[in-house]
Amino acid sequence: MKIKRIVAILFICLLMAPAVLVAQGGKESGAAPAQAVAEKEMTKEELIAAAQKEGTLTVYSPSSRHSKVGDEFGAKYGIKVQVTQLKDVEMIEKVSKEAAANLDAADVVFVQDGGRIYTELLDTGYITSYTPMDLRSTIEQKYQNPLQVWDLCTKVFIYNSERWQQPITNVWELTEPKWKGLVQMKDPFGEGVNMNFLTMITKDEHAKALADAYKKLYGKDLVLTTKNAGYEWIKMFFQNGLLLGKSDTTIAEQIGAKGQANQWMALFTMNKLRTAKDKNLALAPSYNVEPFSGFYYPIYASIPSNSRSVNAAKLFIDYALSEEGYAAFNQLGDYSPNPALKNTEDPVSIQEWDKMLIYEDPEWCAEARADVEEFLSAIM
Repeated sequence: MKIKRIVAILFICLLMAPAVLVAQGGKESGAAPAQAVAEKEMTKEELIAAAQKEGTLTVYSPSSRHSKVGDEFGAKYGIKVQVTQLKDVEMIEKVSKEAAANLDAADVVFVQDGGRIYTELLDTGYITSYTPMDLRSTIEQKYQNPLQVWDLCTKVFIYNSERWQQPITNVWELTEPKWKGLVQMKDPFGEGVNMNFLTMITKDEHAKALADAYKKLYGKDLVLTTKNAGYEWIKMFFQNGLLLGKSDTTIAEQIGAKGQANQWMALFTMNKLRTAKDKNLALAPSYNVEPFSGFYYPIYASIPSNSRSVNAAKLFIDYALSEEGYAAFNQLGDYSPNPALKNTEDPVSIQEWDKMLIYEDPEWCAEARADVEEFLSAIM
């Protein structure tokens, strides 16, 4: 697996080499590259003064809500903020090219899909993780290393609740004939976090949990036709008529529509429950399913190597992890890694969800995702 990662990194470096050589001849901006993020730490007052001296900040984010956060941050600190909304695929490619060429571009980046980030942005040195000094002993280490998590998002097995209670207690039930053709999820080849989830359940600890859950449900050991119980569940789950969609919004509307003869189930983001009442949808999440009720994934905050406003970027990450910065994201489905910030829309805390959901490990996803993609291509 490590060989695959090394080859991927060498390929990226070779691909970017011409841009790097051009950049060495003359940068697009006359400004010198910013200092490394690991430079001497400042007090909060010193950081604010240094950020205000830089005066500008460019933010890349997958969320439109960061425009509001940027406006509020700019008004508070007197820093001009420009926010560009980008999808993950184009953002990773854009950050890679701009960092390789040392262009005057993004100063802080919020991006998901840990598997690709680890290989294409972190391993290559195109981004650096930054955790505000006063939060380093507060935020759990798994939310800081290897990348600083800014937001946590949940994707759960959600069902039509119009006439039914929670229909399953074990994920192996979704491989049974009674659920054939009645389960949906977004195509993992179209959304990296879904592919990362499938990759995670092939990790030894989660594969073992799946094997144990199978025995608990059926009273016998799972007979493997694949590498481990993670791969076996993926195979049986997909081959039981799983329907793949392009949008969590559309899937939620199909699953939750009232008046249906059959009960439907889908794996999609919890934030779609925010609009369920307005759309007249009957939706409810599954809790305490063996061995997982779904997964949750991070949106990472990082500073590109070509940032010209490193101090403003640091200050913005600090702000994003504060009560003020979190206010725009304090909605069902979004959770801060800062334990002092509670989601007021969900009675279930992220600490409780952590016991029910698979958490994304970007290093494992970088290591094993190609194998899972190849496996999926073969069975689909």
